[in-house]
Amino acid sequence: MWSESVHLLCVGAEASWGRLELDTPSAMLLRLKDPFDGEEFVERLAWRVNASISPPGSTDSGFNPDLLHEAFTQAIKDLQLLDERTAKKCERVEAAVREEEVRHWHNVAQLLDNNREAFQSFQDLDSHINSVATKVVHLGDQLESVNTPRSRAVEAQRLMNHFREFLLPGPLVSEVFTDKTKIYEAADVIQKLHLIAQELPSGKFENAKQKIAEKYDEIERSLIMEFVKAHRVGDKDRMKEIASTLSHFKGYSQCIDAFIEEAQHGALRSRDLYIEVVPLCHRSEVLIREVFTNPEQVMGKFVLNIFQGQLQEYIQVKLDNKSVPEMYLKNLHELYCQTLKLCTDLQRFNLGNDSQFLAKLTKSIFQRHLHSYISVETRYLREKFNSILSRYYEAKGHQKKNIQSGGINDIRRNIQDVIGTKANINIGPAVENYGGETFLSEEVAISLLQETKQAFKRCQMLSTQSDVHNNAVQIFDLLTKALLIEHVDYAIELGLQVIPGGEVRTQPEISFFEVLHQSSSMMNLLDKLFSDTLVPLVISTPKHGDCLQKKKQLGTNLEQKLDLGLDRTLSAIVSYVRNVLTIEQKRTDFKPENDDMLITNVTVACQKVVRYVSGIAERIRDSLDGHNLESVLLELGLRLHRAVLDHLMKFEYSATGAMAVICDVNEYRKCVASFKVPHVNSLFDTLHTLCKLLQVTPENLKMVCSGDQLSGLDRTVLASFIQLRSDYKTAKLGNQLK
Repeated sequence: MWSESVHLLCVGAEASWGRLELDTPSAMLLRLKDPFDGEEFVERLAWRVNASISPPGSTDSGFNPDLLHEAFTQAIKDLQLLDERTAKKCERVEAAVREEEVRHWHNVAQLLDNNREAFQSFQDLDSHINSVATKVVHLGDQLESVNTPRSRAVEAQRLMNHFREFLLPGPLVSEVFTDKTKIYEAADVIQKLHLIAQELPSGKFENAKQKIAEKYDEIERSLIMEFVKAHRVGDKDRMKEIASTLSHFKGYSQCIDAFIEEAQHGALRSRDLYIEVVPLCHRSEVLIREVFTNPEQVMGKFVLNIFQGQLQEYIQVKLDNKSVPEMYLKNLHELYCQTLKLCTDLQRFNLGNDSQFLAKLTKSIFQRHLHSYISVETRYLREKFNSILSRYYEAKGHQKKNIQSGGINDIRRNIQDVIGTKANINIGPAVENYGGETFLSEEVAISLLQETKQAFKRCQMLSTQSDVHNNAVQIFDLLTKALLIEHVDYAIELGLQVIPGGEVRTQPEISFFEVLHQSSSMMNLLDKLFSDTLVPLVISTPKHGDCLQKKKQLGTNLEQKLDLGLDRTLSAIVSYVRNVLTIEQKRTDFKPENDDMLITNVTVACQKVVRYVSGIAERIRDSLDGHNLESVLLELGLRLHRAVLDHLMKFEYSATGAMAVICDVNEYRKCVASFKVPHVNSLFDTLHTLCKLLQVTPENLKMVCSGDQLSGLDRTVLASFIQLRSDYKTAKLGNQLK
């Protein structure tokens, strides 16, 4: 309220002071409509009051508050007067608005009354229309009840007239049957007469029934011929009209057959029939939907005709020759896959309500081939595997032998080895080493595995869900027999036969390491095929466990033979080393006649042994890896250490001979260092230290024996070595050990 009073006060003061500008209350009202700034107005009013006291140019700057009060008082009075006038004007306007509101509500009330009257009129009109409609329907029913019998009577009369013509002898003379342009009317008449003739008794109507049947067939053939002509010229409307007419005839299926024959005429003639089927079906489906009222059934018959017609003929020609199983199986697999893909592509067409329609068609075509598939597959694989193996052995010039192993044969071999070693004669059959040939081929293994992989692929596709695991097991059995038994096991047996037994006097042909390497590689390839290809086919069946057990059993048998072969090979190697040491090592090497000579080189026996063992170690590293390599080198090192130790224990050593044996043992150390087996290195280091017992002066024996490397050895071992010294008795070294 205070701000409004100040505003009015300021406005009134401005109006009072500037009467020359806004002299009337109306002008004041107009002034109030302008944007108003109270502070600016007060400043302006004060300026005007001061200007009236001190006009421009005057030097008097006095201030008269009375004059300013009077100006504000007058402005307030003017505003009060303006407020009274404005209030009266507002009352007049409000009164006018109230009167207008009263008139408006009066008009609304009249409109509501009019709307109620209109709605009532609408209801009355609707009731009247319903009443009239009921009377019209009733009248229509009455007219229909009168017209239907009349129409039927007219139709019956028309049919009776035409039937009378069929009763009369001679040809038909009715224009309906003689004018070819009225073929649709003739079709309608003859179709009805044909239905009537079916109910007539035989006897006097027999001739009429025969003439009707003949005319029925004639018109039916004519319609089909017209349908074919319309199809050839592409007249879809005429085709649709004829098809609709023929749909009431018993030969309607012949119309569909004619359409299918025309649609497929000239098509499906390329060398690859499968690529044409889907485009042909797509083109034909568009036309079928425009022409026939039952497009799903027609499309189904269209596809049925393709499958049982040209497609079946195409497949039978491809699969007719079973004399070449490889080509037969390849064609069967390719054709079956192509047919399944074709069925998938054809599923986008509406072929009726049978969801198994395409599957049944495929089964009907391939059933006899799929039924005998596994017998053909196994026969082919058996022949193929035999062929691969036979070609390999023929290329090697090798005739497979019937090798008996295990049990009595192993006992006989062991007895022969013992007798031969003791008697220094060979009482067993001569051993053939085949020039180091292992008779194992990764190319053969890969060929067998590749054939099996293709067979598994065919098995998965061509076998039923209930037979796929049994068929897969049969294929796997053929593979294991060919690869593991007839190839790998046979090669291992040959390798075992090649390994010399007893005392080995000549350098043996050591090819068993290659046998081990190649056998392991083939087993790895088989394991990969097993897990990648066979397991998915049998994983959810009991056959999975059977296959695992069989593979494990075969692998265990092969591993046992490989272990036996490794043991025999290492025994032969060490036996040859012992023989070299025995023959080449002279007693004068370690106890020369001239005890003052200087020893600078290793002995001849040591050179030959180191050269031979180094070559063997290199072959082992080329053939084995990982844990197998470490285990074999460890065993070789242990046996070599035992052979060298036993050999050195046979001699008596002078001071100069002690230098020679130390040089030999040091050379052995260098040789086994390449094995990279710590335990073997430790054994030869200890042996090297033991040899120093043969060289040191008697006074230092105790110190050397108590050294780090020898302190842990049994005292009998140390004593045995010291006893090999040539001065053992003369220097009374036995007392040194007490």
